Amino acid sequence: MDKETIWLIIGFVGQALFSARFIVQWLKSEREKKSVFPIAFWYFSIGGGVTLLAYAVYREDPVFIVGQLTGLFIYFRNLYFVVHERKNLGIE
Repeated sequence: MDKETIWLIIGFVGQALFSARFIVQWLKSEREKKSVFPIAFWYFSIGGGVTLLAYAVYREDPVFIVGQLTGLFIYFRNLYFVVHERKNLGIE
């Protein structure tokens, strides 16, 4: 496998992780009969965002890089809020 093919696979894996967050969120919301964001949503967002950022850096695409960095900041911040809230409520 050449370098380009490997990076294409990395890009598609990142996109798959990023897309999986919507499936996780949809299934959880369907079960609870309301719109909710499970913690897995944020983990998939971070996993997809980091992978796509690596792909964007490899492609040297400044628009894509800035977009992924901004998103990652938001995903980490939201995950912090979820973990902090669970810690305060005594939920593991």
